[in-house]
Amino acid sequence: MVYQSQTSGPPPQTIIFQYNPEQMSRSLAMRAAPRDPGNVGAAREDVLRVLGPPVETINLSVEFDATDQLAEPAQNQGVVQNGLHAALAVLEMLLYPTTEKAQQILDLAQAGQVEICPADVPLVLLVWGKSRVVPILLTSFAITEQAFDPQLNPIQAKVDLGMRVLTYMELQSGTLGFKAFLAYQRQKEMLAGQYQPLGDPSRFRGLLPM
Repeated sequence: MVYQSQTSGPPPQTIIFQYNPEQMSRSLAMRAAPRDPGNVGAAREDVLRVLGPPVETINLSVEFDATDQLAEPAQNQGVVQNGLHAALAVLEMLLYPTTEKAQQILDLAQAGQVEICPADVPLVLLVWGKSRVVPILLTSFAITEQAFDPQLNPIQAKVDLGMRVLTYMELQSGTLGFKAFLAYQRQKEMLAGQYQPLGDPSRFRGLLPM
């Protein structure tokens, strides 16, 4: 994962999974325009129209294990002292506004300014090979800490991540996320154009209405 602040600031940061997840589940839901039940004829004509790209969700599980780092304590003092807390925290922070922003909101509230802008979380790109670099929003996050050291620091953990792909409908034009999604869809279009059906497609021609 690559993530960066929505505003100008430090360069993008990277989270590298310790192990590649063994599987990923994805679902796509059509983003259809709402139908007017009182306009049957138009509804029939518009049935193939959509408002934009489908709503795509991605779910995967990430495994963490500190065993190898703990076997070489001199080179991994952070893991010896804190276990997997740092690795888990960097993922969790993708859901948090910064404490600096939280303090700004509190200061504005104390100054009597009622209208307060919501805080932004970082923009996140899921990088899953060259064919899938896609902006996502984390929608669910569950941690199972499976083993601990004598100080109760987690040393084995599994994180279940739920994500929604952000499209050009949710992102501002010209931003990194906007460009990343367009590149993601263009890659799909290119791959779809390379598809070659198995077998002889001519056998279906007689079945199709002319």
